[in-house]
Amino acid sequence: MKQIIKGLDRLLEFGGMKRDIIFLVTSGIALLISIFDLLPLPFNASWVAIVLCGIPIVLEAVVGLVTAFDIKADVLVSLALIASVCINEDFAAGEVAFIMQLGALLEEMTVAKARAGIEKLVHLTPQTARLVKDGVETVIPAEQVVVGNILRILPGETVPVDGIILDGQTAVNQAVMTGESLPVDKSVGDEVFSGTVNQFGAFEMRATKVGEDSSIQRMIRLVQSADAGKAKIVGLADKWATWVVVIALTAAVLTWLITGQIIRAVTILVVFCPCALVLATPTAIMAAIGNATKHGFLVREGDALERLAKVSKITFDKTGTLTYGTPKVKTVKSVSARSEAEVYLLAAAVEQLSEHPLGKAIVSCCKQELKEEIPACSEFQMHPGRGVSGVVDGTTVLAGNATMLTDDSVPIPSEVQTETELWLRKGCTVIYVALDRVLAGYIVLSDTVREESAPMIDQLQNLGVQPVLLTGDNENAAGAIAGELHIGEVHANCLPEDKLNYIGEYQKNGEAVCMIGDGINDAPALKKANVGIAMGGVGSDIAVDAADIALVDDEVKELPHLLALAKRMMTTIKLNLTFSMTLNFIAIGLAIPGILNPVIGALVHNAGSVLVIINSAFLLTWKKKK
Repeated sequence: MKQIIKGLDRLLEFGGMKRDIIFLVTSGIALLISIFDLLPLPFNASWVAIVLCGIPIVLEAVVGLVTAFDIKADVLVSLALIASVCINEDFAAGEVAFIMQLGALLEEMTVAKARAGIEKLVHLTPQTARLVKDGVETVIPAEQVVVGNILRILPGETVPVDGIILDGQTAVNQAVMTGESLPVDKSVGDEVFSGTVNQFGAFEMRATKVGEDSSIQRMIRLVQSADAGKAKIVGLADKWATWVVVIALTAAVLTWLITGQIIRAVTILVVFCPCALVLATPTAIMAAIGNATKHGFLVREGDALERLAKVSKITFDKTGTLTYGTPKVKTVKSVSARSEAEVYLLAAAVEQLSEHPLGKAIVSCCKQELKEEIPACSEFQMHPGRGVSGVVDGTTVLAGNATMLTDDSVPIPSEVQTETELWLRKGCTVIYVALDRVLAGYIVLSDTVREESAPMIDQLQNLGVQPVLLTGDNENAAGAIAGELHIGEVHANCLPEDKLNYIGEYQKNGEAVCMIGDGINDAPALKKANVGIAMGGVGSDIAVDAADIALVDDEVKELPHLLALAKRMMTTIKLNLTFSMTLNFIAIGLAIPGILNPVIGALVHNAGSVLVIINSAFLLTWKKKK
């Protein structure tokens, strides 16, 4: 028996979508020939559709019944098909098989379109790696890398596997994994992740996680888990389908016994096939997932959208979520005889040769604010993780952090440390500027609020959802951001456990909560919330476990669309379920007295299945009204 089941499974798996299309086209032509008697054939042309479309349905029903006693739509369809053949209603049998398979193909195409959009987001896996062995570099396929291999990564290359840096200093763009728009300085002993991009210096690393364990592969598995079958409401539809099968069989047998007309019993089996009911939910969920993907969201499972539709509060982390994560010069302070403009220009002079975003921000802001030509720099040096240095008009200029000044024996007066400490507490970045190894001043840079954050917050409120700011910033900084973005409820100085507790309190009060954060420090809150949305994809194991949805491109302006889409998806599902159940009961009411025959019954019922799938497919292109 096991061998027979395996053989049936192989028959069901053979071919794919192209085969299904060919079979459907051939079957459709055969049905037209049959109904209009276009060709003189020694057999009814409907048998082509019965064989090509009906046999796979029967085989699937047999496999399901034998292996798991799975009574679903294909069981009732198979009974209707076989019964129609037995009473010589060949066209009805072929039509049932054809339209059922057409519905399955439409569902498959809907799912394929959704998955295709998702797959475009994860074509980030490096194909090759530079293996270093005994001082010799060899380019090998990335899948051949094993734990412990020593790899060399050049500037501009993507890290092929997770590992630890053994030699070299650099800055790595981790946006795809963590949502951080700023490159992260890395040196010996630091961890690097697959899929991230090396921006500056070359380095050597030891592979620690390869293949399926690497960060980029975990992201791909997240995408592949976008399966509508896990949604609770899908289970409800499956449960209904089982009961519908029982009711249909009972009604058919009773009708046959009472009227003595088997054709009416067969008609009941045909019209009561619950395919529309079973297709109503998964097609809507997968279409909604496909729509969300086009707007930059990776949805792990349909249940996340179902839960999102019920959300009444959305809690936000600040940095990288409501802000760009892009630095901008906030102030320039001179602590020497040099003017602030001179400090600014000299810093910009050495930073103009830097590729670091902080340096680029200083140069860009200096040009915009001073409208002066930036002097040339010679003897430029970059010091990864610390800053830059060079000579400008005979003056040695250092621009970097406190560590760089300490390493170069440049003292920082206590009053300056006190001033800069205040800026640092507000989440700002301080770049010290030293001229000929004497501190001349400092430049303060801070993150900037996203232009779309305020309109996004307003739209969420219009949808009946209350935004809440949960941030580790102090009360002044948090209040300023909240005021700018029209957020009424603010909780400042939040540690990870504080965010967790606030969300727990909301839930105790009957509120459904969505948490939006970077997916790493906010992981406990993301896990606790009814729905967790991680910015910038997934960057670690804990982010994969915590986030239900990942916002890959950090476009927070799309959040209202996602929320409205979730509500629209639930409306579509309810409409599909109501329509399919209503159509079933109307059809059976007409079949019992003999008003419908098997042919017309098949047309009416299976046309309803197609309409359900088409209605769900509209979600693929649905857009929120502005």
